[in-house]
Amino acid sequence: MHIQRATIDDVPGIIRVCTKGYWATYRELVSDEYIERICNEFYNEERVTSEVTSIDERWVGYIVAIEDGQVIGAGGGGMLSANRSEVYVLYLDPDRRNEGIGSKILAEITAQQMNLGATEQWVSVQEGNQKGIPFYEAKGFIYESRVKAYANTEDERYVNLRYRRTIGT
Repeated sequence: MHIQRATIDDVPGIIRVCTKGYWATYRELVSDEYIERICNEFYNEERVTSEVTSIDERWVGYIVAIEDGQVIGAGGGGMLSANRSEVYVLYLDPDRRNEGIGSKILAEITAQQMNLGATEQWVSVQEGNQKGIPFYEAKGFIYESRVKAYANTEDERYVNLRYRRTIGT
């Protein structure tokens, strides 16, 4: 397995891994409609292709874990300000959890962000996400606050937990 910046050839694998990972993570926490809304918005060919080919400080591109030519994990982030960064996405093939793949992807995202001047890293995790919360807490992220989930409709009350850690110091 190796970790690398995603290329256009990785787009189908990123879509597959992120969609499969999202369903595995959230199927017990939110409605199917919410999951479909998020997956349709973020993990479609046009958007992922754009996010692989159009990189700037606010989005520094996808990092992928590749094994035998297949994407088995994908993540990405960007800068919020001169010294604050965000991990926007990090998913693995659900059958490949607990192998250190997510840790390696997060380490590469963190290195990218530190090279851009980040000293603080943020992540949002769905309340109740017992796959993500223990992972990020083990990496030194500290709970900061609760916020309304990104794609809530008027009838939905899903909550994201905001976590922060210091990096690069």
